[in-house]
Amino acid sequence: MAQATLATYSVEVNEEGYMLQPDQWNKEIAEAIASELGIKLTNKHYEVINYLREQYAAGNALTIRKVGQSGITDIKGLYVLFPKGPLKYSSKIAGIPKPASCV
Repeated sequence: MAQATLATYSVEVNEEGYMLQPDQWNKEIAEAIASELGIKLTNKHYEVINYLREQYAAGNALTIRKVGQSGITDIKGLYVLFPKGPLKYSSKIAGIPKPASCV
């Protein structure tokens, strides 16, 4: 367990930089993580992020397919929002652990 400073907040992260305590997350932290990944967050990004956080809190497994079926965006749109790793990056920005479906 390591500490990282994101947007002036000290948070616990794993070796890949994923937050270990989702309750520490806030929009400032999301913006900081997104900036590190080269992503400028829009309202559509936050719709996906909020969906992921809700699903994680409910204990539901997260997959790209489920996000695509959520009605927020289709799979192609998810790749546009989070290039190079849609579920991997969106989960990281959302402050939740990397889903098991991500390599």
